[in-house]
Amino acid sequence: MPSNLPWPRWTLVAVSSHVTEVDPRDADVRELVWHHLRFTNGASPAEFAFALDEDGLAEAGVTVFGVREDGALLAIGALKRLDDTHAELKSMHTADSARRRGLGRLILDHVLATARARGYTRISLETGSTEEFAGARVLYASAGFVPCAPFGDYRPSGWNTYMTLDLT
Repeated sequence: MPSNLPWPRWTLVAVSSHVTEVDPRDADVRELVWHHLRFTNGASPAEFAFALDEDGLAEAGVTVFGVREDGALLAIGALKRLDDTHAELKSMHTADSARRRGLGRLILDHVLATARARGYTRISLETGSTEEFAGARVLYASAGFVPCAPFGDYRPSGWNTYMTLDLT
């Protein structure tokens, strides 16, 4: 590679990384969830931060996925059933040390494939509207998510962005 070209902003995930279902009560999952909550609660007022804690992620209808490499948990994401045809993407988070490696895309693709396999025809998400969440919004848009009205129990807010993807 010529020396005048900038380094890539991210690299591909190592072949040994793969997505599996994880238990939100496991210590390493709880720790990454805690980092996610600290981030979301630090970037949004409490009344507009909707990230699930470990108890919320352990509820029926929620499946949590993780990416491990050499035993270390690097990223998580969850799929929450809303009804027979509609699911919600929840709790996407990558450890600071593992960012820019494509792990968010890996989890997202796995969650979308799982949603399709379960027969959902639509998946929606809520994320922040501030600059701290810009990377997440770009990731979701690159997967085909488009802005939508609030869904479920969500309400309009300048702090929140709602997006949806038709899976049919």
